[in-house]
Amino acid sequence: MARLTVSKKKRLISMLESIRCLLNCINVLEVLLYSLLEQHYRKYYLKSESYFTIDGREAHLRNIILHNDITCISQLRMNRSTFAKLCDLLRTIGKLKDTKHVTVEEMTAMFLHILAHHVKNRVIINKFMRSGETISRYFNLVLNGVIRLQSHLLKQPEAVSENSMDGRWKWFKNCLGALDGTYISVTVPEVDKPRYRTRKNDIATNVLGVCSQDMQFIFVLPGWEGSAADSRVLRNAVSRRHGLKVPRGTLQMVVTIIILRFLFIHPLKSTLLFLGFYYLVDAGYPNGEGFLAPYRGQRYHLNDWRIGHQPTTPQEFFNMKHSSARNVIERCFGLLKRRWAILRSPSFYPVKIHNRIIVACVLLHNHITREMPTDPFAELPFTENYTIPYAQSLEYVDVTDQWQDWRDTMANEMFNEWRASRNA
Repeated sequence: MARLTVSKKKRLISMLESIRCLLNCINVLEVLLYSLLEQHYRKYYLKSESYFTIDGREAHLRNIILHNDITCISQLRMNRSTFAKLCDLLRTIGKLKDTKHVTVEEMTAMFLHILAHHVKNRVIINKFMRSGETISRYFNLVLNGVIRLQSHLLKQPEAVSENSMDGRWKWFKNCLGALDGTYISVTVPEVDKPRYRTRKNDIATNVLGVCSQDMQFIFVLPGWEGSAADSRVLRNAVSRRHGLKVPRGTLQMVVTIIILRFLFIHPLKSTLLFLGFYYLVDAGYPNGEGFLAPYRGQRYHLNDWRIGHQPTTPQEFFNMKHSSARNVIERCFGLLKRRWAILRSPSFYPVKIHNRIIVACVLLHNHITREMPTDPFAELPFTENYTIPYAQSLEYVDVTDQWQDWRDTMANEMFNEWRASRNA
């Protein structure tokens, strides 16, 4: 083999030196890359794995939500005590149980956070460190559990008593509450949009709600298309097997009247003429048995009486008091939508699921109203923007002369009593 010249040896040595430097650089890059990967693993993966234990996740839940009442109300719309009572109800009545990796408290917190803030799964993934599949599965489990609380959380109607001192309701003896409808936006397939389109061109479901004097829901019926008339929705609500019931007079009521007479407490003449129950409705409904409507063609809006104008006729005074009492359902709907953001815009869920979500929000509203003496959402001022809808007819409610006479008698007695108290 021929010997290499000096120049060739120098070139070969230079090449080998370059290769050695290149290999050293590659080794340095490998070390740096490994270090970065290790830091990333320690920062994210090891942290996430620490929460796969029940104790770790409970600690995480306490830190992000249950640290204090202010945080809990902000995140879940209820304080810690109310949240704990809800979880107890979901265990005993809602049939929810802790699983190997998820407690009832955590699954309920995820559910409430979605309703309160109307966020997508990816937000809950980051907040609770759960997979999207886990969040969806437990959302539906808790939704079913809340629906099972329906018989426990819906308010049982209570009639206004003869000795009521409430300035808004004392005029309406035997009244069970107020009734109205509202629109809640939903997401539906393109083919169904014409049926769900409202008069204002929104895609929504027509929800019938009935509430008591203390702003608790007695009955709710979601699911009707936005194009459906209120008369059709109410007719369906009354005709359902477990629908809205308006009881007639009972023997107990008659005995009560007799006792009041015996004690020289004289009930209004209108009470003696009518021993049934009823709900207050707006002018869009006829004044028929079980549903007391205001006089049409008379001032009715609350704002009409807030600028110094006083009623001059029995019909105007009746409308003023009717509007003041019936406004409770408007405030109830307003508080419901203010509390649960998922009711203020179309959700990411199919319309059938969204209808169940509406019922769940109503039930949770009642639970909060009962258990939280101080609710920051209820204390915020309400905006009065209600207008009487165009007249519709209820095909199953007859406007009878007897019912009209009873309303006229009530209006005259109310007006005379009010005028006498002003002159006293």
